[in-house]
Amino acid sequence: MKDTIYTMGVDVGGSYVKAVLMSYNHKTQDHKLVDKQTEKIRKRDPKDVVVEAVDTLLERNKLSYDKDIAYLASTGEGEMVQRKTGHFYSMTSHARGGIFFVSNAKTVVDMGGLYVRAIKVDSRGKVIDYKMTGQCASGSGQFIENISRYLGLAIEEVGAMSLKADNPEVPSGICAVLAETDVINLVSKGLSTPNIVKGINISIAQRVIKLLGSLRAEGPIALVGGMGMNAGMIQAIEELSSENKKAKIEFIANPDAIYSGAIGAALWGGFRYHKLKEKEAVAV
Repeated sequence: MKDTIYTMGVDVGGSYVKAVLMSYNHKTQDHKLVDKQTEKIRKRDPKDVVVEAVDTLLERNKLSYDKDIAYLASTGEGEMVQRKTGHFYSMTSHARGGIFFVSNAKTVVDMGGLYVRAIKVDSRGKVIDYKMTGQCASGSGQFIENISRYLGLAIEEVGAMSLKADNPEVPSGICAVLAETDVINLVSKGLSTPNIVKGINISIAQRVIKLLGSLRAEGPIALVGGMGMNAGMIQAIEELSSENKKAKIEFIANPDAIYSGAIGAALWGGFRYHKLKEKEAVAV
């Protein structure tokens, strides 16, 4: 059995496909992120987008799927990944991805396109407990994407824009429709774009802090998922958290936060691969 293998993880979300190539050494327990690829789905068939993302990684690294990839794991909308070896539940994958980014994390906050989840984890990334928001889009990355489009911003510009705010106004946040109406009203009132964007970030950050409180979360806390790359969101969470002077919590984000699910799936895939090989060796 090879000590070092390649695994791949594919996380299929509502708007993006995220794929990673990982190397995994069973003896040293050394995991490395070798390469990564993001594809926006737009109006394409997600199955075709997955194939494109996987093939891009293979070609760029001169690897063969059949000869070199020990395990391809899916997460998210796994039925869209036709060549997968196995599938892992999204929360499990993001939890493991969070530990990859922050090895001593006790809590992982997955801030995705559809909802936010606060997850208590152990040192292996195993889920101990969790809390999550409901399905209302106003507490999600999709809501930020919709509003940024209305404001004429690329999603990549939202974080930096939020940091320029000096007097933010928070929308109602009760539901996506009412919150979007609030934003339209703020624009008509002449409120600056930075203040509108930070108000939206604060609205979602309030939900994050509420989840962490109900979970009795401990730090360090790893911020993962697409919104974990939003510097304005991270700032809003840290500011709201600091208002609670009784317990200062450390929040840690990573530039590759959007890949947490794909990374976690690839790592669990490597673990499962070696477990299966060990069972085969014992049987022989």
